[in-house]
Amino acid sequence: MSDYNILFLGDVVGRPGRDAVSEHLPALRAKHNPLFTIINGENSAGGLGITAAIAEEFIRAGADAITLGNHAFNKREISTYLDSGKPIVRPGNMAASVPGRGMIQIQKQGIQLAVINLCGRVMMDPHYTDPFAVFDDYHTSLQTPHVFLDFHCEATSEKIGMGYHCEGRATAVVGTHTHVQTADETVLAGGTAYITDVGMCGPRNSVLGMDRNIIVRRFRTGLPEKFEVANEPGVISGVVICVEKVSGRAKSIERISVID
Repeated sequence: MSDYNILFLGDVVGRPGRDAVSEHLPALRAKHNPLFTIINGENSAGGLGITAAIAEEFIRAGADAITLGNHAFNKREISTYLDSGKPIVRPGNMAASVPGRGMIQIQKQGIQLAVINLCGRVMMDPHYTDPFAVFDDYHTSLQTPHVFLDFHCEATSEKIGMGYHCEGRATAVVGTHTHVQTADETVLAGGTAYITDVGMCGPRNSVLGMDRNIIVRRFRTGLPEKFEVANEPGVISGVVICVEKVSGRAKSIERISVID
């Protein structure tokens, strides 16, 4: 075959999201036959962060790589795991002294795929450095045309801008963080698959995965409350990207959604 598929699942939120991945990932892999499966796990531990045990759970389920985001270090014990050589990336536009890597390269069937994780800066932590410049630095060092970027970002404009910035240089630029799947999936003229947000793998009947009653009460009163992951069945959101093996150019991007 001259093409291969990448399956990417959006932000996994808490136990409902993890259970949904465990339940539905085998069927998704059987249906779409991905060469590479990538999961964003930055909300997988109680809604904030990830643990080594959960990361290993994803790998056993079939993940070839795990991406993170602004909650990468909410569970402090993850620092050692990020430096263990496992296929997991945290935002690359953090201080050089931070544990872990912002880019890894994974290989299957002669395809070397660079997996990059970056965070946006608009309405995000001001300590992140310029993600556009960091992508340029990473790209300069690469010897492969197969490049996957998970851009973890709040502002749709910043995500769209990154898509065009990477056009023709990345196989795919997929947005995460806002947990709501957008309907703007496209392949840009330069052969880069793009979507503003792939959505979440987490509890339905929730507010971005959190208990809806707590969130509505906070909006109405303005008083602080502890967020809790909703106790609801999980849904799956993600994308499947078809890629040319030789050029690394995307041929198609398809949204996927599984709601029981």
